[in-house]
Amino acid sequence: MSGMFVLRAGPLSLRAARRAVVVCAVLGLVLIALALWAFTLGSYPLSLGDLTSVLTGTADRGVRTVVLEWRAPRIVAAVLFGAALAVGGAVFQSLTRNPLGSPDVIGFTTGSYTGVVLALLAGATSYSALAAGALVGGLITAFGVYLLAFRRGVQGFRLIIVGIAVGALLHSVNTWFLVKADVDTALRAAVWGTGSLNAVDWPAIAVAALTLAAVALAAPVAQRRMRRLELGDDTAAMLGVPVERTKVLLVVLGVVATAAVTAAAGPIAFVALAAPQIARRLTGHGASVDLAGSALVGAVLLLAADLAAQHAIPDVLLPTGAVTVCVGGAYLLVLLARESRRGF
Repeated sequence: MSGMFVLRAGPLSLRAARRAVVVCAVLGLVLIALALWAFTLGSYPLSLGDLTSVLTGTADRGVRTVVLEWRAPRIVAAVLFGAALAVGGAVFQSLTRNPLGSPDVIGFTTGSYTGVVLALLAGATSYSALAAGALVGGLITAFGVYLLAFRRGVQGFRLIIVGIAVGALLHSVNTWFLVKADVDTALRAAVWGTGSLNAVDWPAIAVAALTLAAVALAAPVAQRRMRRLELGDDTAAMLGVPVERTKVLLVVLGVVATAAVTAAAGPIAFVALAAPQIARRLTGHGASVDLAGSALVGAVLLLAADLAAQHAIPDVLLPTGAVTVCVGGAYLLVLLARESRRGF
């Protein structure tokens, strides 16, 4: 095919569309440009020369502190977490075969939030404890939704409807927990629940990165199976895919990707919803899943949203989640209008 090329390294080979490669390269350049710009912005303005001096080890202590301790963790977290949310969204949208099948829409992120709230109520303070709570809460919610939606297999639309209902129920449960909690715990949970990168530090990023590295290693195999599942369960089974077992593994993969972010930064909405759809339109994959493109779009979206949260309003530091909700809400209305015309 003229639009395809193959990369080979020994026994391994990768076939990629030229348009997808070009789009990913452009997104990578945009991401690098945004990251460099983010390093220069702030109450302590820096130049690209200052960044170079940090890399070469010739910068003074103040510049190193600003770059490595203040700004780098936030920028790295925005890139890493945006990519993770987008991958989680792409997995669930492929699994449900519906652009509304995002973990924050169908309740899985709310389940992770419930797990963290329970961990906070139990006195947890470390990132590892909150991460465990988010992962357990997300997995229990996901499998609860999966079992409730299971009728001789899982249909995407049924999964979405059940997930929305379970998410609404869990939201009420979370509110009840916070009402019953002491003031300090309720405030911590409320601040964390806005979805913010303000308190993210290197230890939390390191733990999240290890978790997401496992997701990245599983992504190529997951993408191949997702593309076969998108052909239909019967066709996928004929191609040798164990359908229900693969769906369960995909649920685990998507929940792990989103729970790692939720534990570190809180529930950041709509990146998982929008990034896979934008990536499909940019790369020309249409209905086919594209994890690499989705990850890059998610990283760009979250980094841009975090820049807006920090600098859009002078002397006001907004939660990153507040920006993604504003932008994502408008996107969701457009998506709902388009899907309603198609009859879902």
